[in-house]
Amino acid sequence: MPSALPRLELHVLVALMRMDADAYAIAIHDDIERVSGTDASIAGIYNALDRLERRGLARSSWSDPRPERGGRARRCYRLTAAGREYVRREQVRAARLWSGAVEPGARRARP
Repeated sequence: MPSALPRLELHVLVALMRMDADAYAIAIHDDIERVSGTDASIAGIYNALDRLERRGLARSSWSDPRPERGGRARRCYRLTAAGREYVRREQVRAARLWSGAVEPGARRARP
């Protein structure tokens, strides 16, 4: 399994898992922006997708051309099994990281 990924690549993986279908870069960008408030460039999304594909965490395929006149095919992405496993491991790791954390000044509950 790959070592820790940069934040944008992790955001892209989580967006792909959330979409659970073939997704294209603009939809991934919009999802990340909506959910996390992160304003990533489209070029950054494409670069992250390329790196994730090279690491075996995502794969791409071309869609059929869009039905309108002159419609173009889109490059769609989805998680691989390794990508899903990576996201699950990161989710568990983040939950462990945040477990027991309290806000500054708040009192910790006693067992």
